[in-house]
Amino acid sequence: MCAASVRGMRILHTSDWHLGRTFHGCDLLADQERVLSRLAALVAEHRVDVVVVSGDVFDRALPNAETVRLYDRVLAAISVAGARIVLISGNHDSAARLGSIRQFAAAGGLHLHTAVETCAEPTVLPDEYGDVAFYGLPYLEPETARVPLGVPAGGGHAGVLGAAMAAVRRDLATRAAGTRSVVLAHAFVLAGSAREADAQTSASERSLSVGGVQTAPADLFDGVDYVALGHLHGCQQPDTERPWLRYSGSPLAYSFSETRQRKSVLLAELDAGGLAAVTRIELPVPRRLAMLTGRLDDLLHAPAYTAHAEDYLQVILTDPVRPLDPMRRLHTRFPNAVAVEWRPEAGRPAERLEPTRRRRDHDDLSTAADFVEWVRNSKPTTVERALLAEALSATRVKQERAG
Repeated sequence: MCAASVRGMRILHTSDWHLGRTFHGCDLLADQERVLSRLAALVAEHRVDVVVVSGDVFDRALPNAETVRLYDRVLAAISVAGARIVLISGNHDSAARLGSIRQFAAAGGLHLHTAVETCAEPTVLPDEYGDVAFYGLPYLEPETARVPLGVPAGGGHAGVLGAAMAAVRRDLATRAAGTRSVVLAHAFVLAGSAREADAQTSASERSLSVGGVQTAPADLFDGVDYVALGHLHGCQQPDTERPWLRYSGSPLAYSFSETRQRKSVLLAELDAGGLAAVTRIELPVPRRLAMLTGRLDDLLHAPAYTAHAEDYLQVILTDPVRPLDPMRRLHTRFPNAVAVEWRPEAGRPAERLEPTRRRRDHDDLSTAADFVEWVRNSKPTTVERALLAEALSATRVKQERAG
């Protein structure tokens, strides 16, 4: 074989599919299928050898039947396109259910890593330069994972991930010289001096912390060629000094905090010496997300907002008085508006922010009028005040008759 024809292994890194998730009540299954069907096309286009999926395949531990069928269709398309698949479970998945067909699936090219006990048992796949060992570190809940990993109580995420990676390095040391290594992990990883606030987090990510620190330091993952991380939904490199440590991010936006993120997958290429290159490939956007701010009438009629007619929208209304039935009215122009909030542009008087205590100098009618003013930032009209008085009078008569 001539040197020009030799190429290493190409790995497509994706994670956090969250199959079955809804977006403010909207079913996303069709959008998820449209985006994830692109993976098979990328496998064929870039001659990908292995697709790695770094956890949170499903959004819940018990996905419904249609969600499972979508999962099957996506994996089957990837396999037909010519790639093998290595997959781990995340904190949203049921590790036991996802990994229940592990031995049978491996025969068809789907390699499932969902058990703590098998963290140091790699899937070994060859390329022109030798073997590549894929180690799967599923989401490791500290209190349940520490016993099989031999970690004392209180070690947290850093303790169990450190123990798992130590086991990985021990196994790797027994492999043939030149064996390259890829680790899949579902965790919140930061550079040593970074804080949680420094990471590109999203509102749609479920916290990994239960009474402790949810992060782990990046240096735990030293000694391997590529680390395919899952959990954070934005594509990012958590440590600039460790280019082999990457988050691919989720394939779709699952919260308005992800509006500015460009969703993607990562193409990692290994040669004889290890990691040769990482290329970011953007994914299609089935429906854009946008946040609009303004008065309701302006949003409904100004030409400037025409471009957002089909977007998923979060709308902040700034009308000085709370508009009536705003979502129904917004849907006449923006059928995919899914969230609306009222923030009057001049703010609301501080004395009316918390009308939880009845003032001693107020009768029932004044208290009810204060509540109406607090709700909509406008005093009740004469007619409305009369209606309130009539309602209160009727209530008193009913109470007297009952008493």
